[in-house]
Amino acid sequence: MSRLPAADYRAVIPGLIAEPSSAPWSSVFQLQADAPLFGSDRAVPVARFEARDFLGEPSVVVRVAVDGPWSLVLVPSRQVLPSQSSATHPAPAQSAGWLPTSALTPRGAVKNRIVISVSAQSLTITDAAGRPEQTFSVGVGAAGTPTPIGVTGYLEAQYLDPAQGQSVHRIQLTSLHATAADEPYGGADGGLIGIHYEAVSSGAVSHGCVRLGAQAIAAVDALALGTPIVIAA
Repeated sequence: MSRLPAADYRAVIPGLIAEPSSAPWSSVFQLQADAPLFGSDRAVPVARFEARDFLGEPSVVVRVAVDGPWSLVLVPSRQVLPSQSSATHPAPAQSAGWLPTSALTPRGAVKNRIVISVSAQSLTITDAAGRPEQTFSVGVGAAGTPTPIGVTGYLEAQYLDPAQGQSVHRIQLTSLHATAADEPYGGADGGLIGIHYEAVSSGAVSHGCVRLGAQAIAAVDALALGTPIVIAA
């Protein structure tokens, strides 16, 4: 299995499944060891889901469907790059893959959801039933580097990164990726969509990430990893 590509945020793995529709979940999982990931045919593995993430922490695994001994899980990797896609087959913001259910160990429950409205430029934290608890104004992607809409991902990691100017408020990394450009921010971060603090946190101003003020980022930082993130128009 070590020869399989790691399904991390930098990888592009064509054998994955593009953006499954899924209802928000209430529990998440982790892996005791790296597990093989399969595409739709579930015959030949296309990647491996590593038990530890890029921070060295246990990877959070979100399951969105079960079929006998198989579990469909959301994956941090991209299935295809925007530059390799077309208007009829656009690049998905979220990918998924099948893995054996036996590889999963319960991690815990998630009690909230994050609902982002790009048009309203708002982020709402709801309870598990979808009832709003807190709403904040946010900044979203500019016209040329839009925040993807009509997608559901999850809160993948929370960490400080002084190199990105985030030494006080932790970055809230999602499993979602940009769909209009391979690397809208430049560099090689996989076109990740993050939720992070910025002093200017309103308007269509970002490279696709969601910008929050201090109070809002503290509220998101208090949420559990694996929390569903729904981005709507």
